[in-house]
Order: sequence, then structure tokens, then C-alpha cells
Amino acid sequence: MASLKELKNRINSVNSTKKITKAMQMVAAAKLRKAQEAAEAARPYAERMSAVMANLSSSMDGPSAPRLLVGTGKDDTYLLVVATADRGLCGGFNTNISRLARERISALISQGKDVKILTVGAKGYDALKRLYKDKIIDSIELRNVKKIDGAVAGMIGDKVTALFEDGGFDVCEVISSEFVSVMSQKPRSQTLIPARDAIDGSVERPDLAGAIYEYEPDEEEILAALLPRYINTVILSALLENVAGEMGAKMAAMDAATRNAGELIDKLNLEYNRTRQAKITKELIEIISGAEAV
Repeated sequence: MASLKELKNRINSVNSTKKITKAMQMVAAAKLRKAQEAAEAARPYAERMSAVMANLSSSMDGPSAPRLLVGTGKDDTYLLVVATADRGLCGGFNTNISRLARERISALISQGKDVKILTVGAKGYDALKRLYKDKIIDSIELRNVKKIDGAVAGMIGDKVTALFEDGGFDVCEVISSEFVSVMSQKPRSQTLIPARDAIDGSVERPDLAGAIYEYEPDEEEILAALLPRYINTVILSALLENVAGEMGAKMAAMDAATRNAGELIDKLNLEYNRTRQAKITKELIEIISGAEAV
């Protein structure tokens, strides 16, 4: 049985932990509101961008179509952009994204595909390096980035686009999290390149009713300017959804940790009181026994 001093020290230690988890919960709750607003504000823009791309690409096909739109015509090499958080203490948020990434990698390898990995976030790299370190071509940490914005997404998008233009891969997918609610974050995989595959899967083709549109400049020139921006938009949306999901998961995890600490403190206090009472009773018995002996 633990001594009174040991129990008191443990109660103080758990109390300190409870204060920390409560503070982290409040910080996550404060950050969640801004992150959720940013993620939800980005969704209409991304949807509208996809609709514009679908309209422009509806008549584009053949060798004149941009490669970012139609791809290389092969699917031998895949680039997986795995976006996670840089920090932990957010429940199963990072684990769920990493699990989906491992499942996707295993599926592609079993099909005989060559897989390359670009991790965004330290936790994704830590989770994948043990099994697939030889397939990780680059790792980007956002630990010191104060705000996720277009510049950050553009930096990642430029890396992906440059690698594609150099013939580094045929298909690119982004594996990240979708913010559903404070209590629910769903890992997902999105096709980034070729862009047509993503557009066909998420946007309904416009019905032109036989009408013929003439663009100035032509579709090819417009798409050449819009495709890199579209890629950056998809990456930015994924990163913003990740931040909102991370804060939601962290708030829920710290709330659970705070409640668990409170329950443990109650149990330790009960044990402390019982031990103290037993010690007092023992001392009284010893005093009474000594008095009777005299």
C-alpha cells in the first residue's frame, strides 16, 4: 500500500496534469472557431473553381489538352501527398490519416504501381518512415508556419507541379482529413493530377444544350493559367480542413483527458482518506494497547 506522502504527491501531479489539459482544451477551442470558419469559407471557392474547370475542359481532349488536365496517359507511377499535423495530442487524427495512406500504398504496390510519397506534417513522416522511408521523396513541416494561406499551398503546389513536369509521376493523390464536425474528422483521398479525374468525380458536367461557346483567350490558354491555381486551391482546402480537424480532435482529446484526470483524482483522494483513517486507527489501537499494558 502506498504511503500518505506518495499518494499526496501523486494527487498533486495529476492535478498539475489536469490544469495543463484543461488549458490545452481551451486553447484548441479558441483556435477551432477560426480554423472552422477558414475551412468552410474555402469550400465554396473550391467548388466554384471545379465548376469553372469542368466547363472549360468539357470540349478539351486529345494531344492539345494540357497535361495537368488529362495526365500522361499512363498510371504507372503514383505520388501520394500525405497531409497530417505537425503535433500530436489530438486523439486518433494523425493515426487515421496515416492508416488510410498505408492502405492506399499497399493497394497500389499490390497492383504493381511505383509509389512516391510527399509528406506534409511531421506526424505523417514519423508514421510512414518505418515502412516506406525509401519511397518518401520529400517532407515538409509546417510547425513554424503562423498561418495556412495561399503562399503555403502554392509552395507545395509548385513542388508537385515541377515534379510532374519532370516526369516524376503519372497520378497524384492528396490524402488528408475532411472536417465533418467537432467530434468527427474523416480521412479522405482526392485525385489531384490528372485534374479531369477529380473534376469528373466531383462536379456535374454542364449541359450546354447544343450551344457553342467561344473563349477569348482560347480554352488552352485559360486552362494553362487556371490549372496551377486549381491545384493550389485543392491543396489549400485540404490543409485548412486538416487544421480544423486537428483542433477539433485536440479539443475532444483534451476534454477526455481532463475528465479522466478528475476521476483519477477522486479515486486517489478516496484512497488517501482510507489510508489516513487506517493509520489513525492503528495509532489509537497502539496507544490503547500500551495504556492497558501499564
